[in-house]
Amino acid sequence: MSNNDETRPGVAIDQAFNVLENEDTQALLNSQLEQLAQMTDSTPAEDRHTLELDVASSQLALENKNEAWDLAKSCFEKFIELSLWQKAVEACDVMFQCETDDSIIALANGVWLAVTFPISPETSVAMLQHIIDETPDNSDGAAVAAITAHYLADIRCEGEKAESLKFLATQMIAQVAKRHSQVNDQEMLEFWIERMELKDPAVFLPKLAKVLDIIINDKWWYDRDKLRQLIPDN
Repeated sequence: MSNNDETRPGVAIDQAFNVLENEDTQALLNSQLEQLAQMTDSTPAEDRHTLELDVASSQLALENKNEAWDLAKSCFEKFIELSLWQKAVEACDVMFQCETDDSIIALANGVWLAVTFPISPETSVAMLQHIIDETPDNSDGAAVAAITAHYLADIRCEGEKAESLKFLATQMIAQVAKRHSQVNDQEMLEFWIERMELKDPAVFLPKLAKVLDIIINDKWWYDRDKLRQLIPDN
């Protein structure tokens, strides 16, 4: 019997599913491109750029990463002009997943928007999880990202949704604490949170800002001072 993995039934089935998935994604992309071609000058800008971002996501799924990056970056710039913060962060997420040299820059730009503006807490937590995944085990930045995720889940959600997202964020904190300092029980976790100064947002949010500054290295894609003036009062 051959030991070649490609001859194993399970591998053959996976490959078949991948082919079908790619065919479905290509069909979706074709449909999106047709819809885009039918848009006119009277089409609202938000609708056009949202569909373009959907196209970028489909291109990413098909591993066309250069095309996905270029389109997502163009959409990002338009969303910033239109003050569509949720969409701008989603564009950053697509660019991050393109795995280019500037993907980490896209992530940091997206995280700043996700924390600064009251967008979907689920999106914000997902972006902060990316920060955790991209940092070394001993990085204090991962701890700051995890506690910020919990903070945003707490202030932006209510009811069952809040409890579910805070539970997820709590798991993120516990995982970071374990890999950072081998924390493995509740008492140690509470001591670790205290030692890392993760209880007060007035302390840990500026730390997150410093982490983003280090990641970006002066490659901000917008004027943060101008955008701060657009933060809603409530």
